Amino acid sequence: MVDLYAAVDLGASNVRVALGDERGFRKKLREETERNKGAKGIAAQIIRMIRSLDGDDIAAVGVGSLGPLDLSAGSVANPPNMPFTRIPIVEPLEQEIQKPVRLLNDCSTAVLGERAFGAGRGIENLVYVTLSTGLGAGVIVDGHLLVGKDGNAVEVGHLTIDPDSELVCGCGCRGHWEAYCSGGNIPNFVRLLLRDRDWRGSLLHELSSGDPMAITTVNLFAAAAGGDSLALWMTRRIGEVNAIGFSDIVNAYDPELITVGGAVALENPDLILKPIKDNIDRHLINRRPEIRITSLGGEAVLYGALALAMRKET
Repeated sequence: MVDLYAAVDLGASNVRVALGDERGFRKKLREETERNKGAKGIAAQIIRMIRSLDGDDIAAVGVGSLGPLDLSAGSVANPPNMPFTRIPIVEPLEQEIQKPVRLLNDCSTAVLGERAFGAGRGIENLVYVTLSTGLGAGVIVDGHLLVGKDGNAVEVGHLTIDPDSELVCGCGCRGHWEAYCSGGNIPNFVRLLLRDRDWRGSLLHELSSGDPMAITTVNLFAAAAGGDSLALWMTRRIGEVNAIGFSDIVNAYDPELITVGGAVALENPDLILKPIKDNIDRHLINRRPEIRITSLGGEAVLYGALALAMRKET
């Protein structure tokens, strides 16, 4: 009989749980993250969801989680997008389920999914980048997953683009890549680009009802997809910054392939990838890798959690 494993994608907004094996998922479930039950309620929710999928006979659990992590404690530590200082994960799950529980941050988990189930199969040097509400990456070099002392080795969203920038990252630092190009911060960059610029008559102006504070990442890309010249210029500027971040990844880790996921990229693949590819070469020292949208869609972390659960070691 084939062993079944539990995969968990823990995010600030949603929890996804699946049961599966090396062939993929058998059952899946998605719920909103239950923040109102306290930090300990998160683990309780995961346990309940696993059991609701008849996961009593699983061999192990893999959890891809929002960060930052404290791997030695098996917990999430001071997550910026949740109102808790610590969310215990490994200990409560192991006590209740009585099976091994393996925890990694979501992007490190996703790169495992890419290598096991996606375009990274057979590739020894691989990076997965997510462009979503936040911005992060998972990296495999020479077949080895980079983890770090606390599990936060590849926080590429906090690479500094400009230390004197007016844009402040959610972590409090100035000029981080995430402050420019994450879904949560793109509107701030757009408002900076709009300064002293007449945007009346643009589709972006119409979609935002003429209010700069009503600009969202969604309506910016909708305006660009509609051919609005102002919005297209802005998405190219975003792409120019993304190209710097991607070149830093290439120069640091020398991957063969970079796959890109996250809602911002998945919903706007051409508007995201083209300006990166158009601008990356002027920042590169290392040979340019292939850069493509992940084939795993919005389930890269869940696939990675399944791969993590099947690993003998983290």
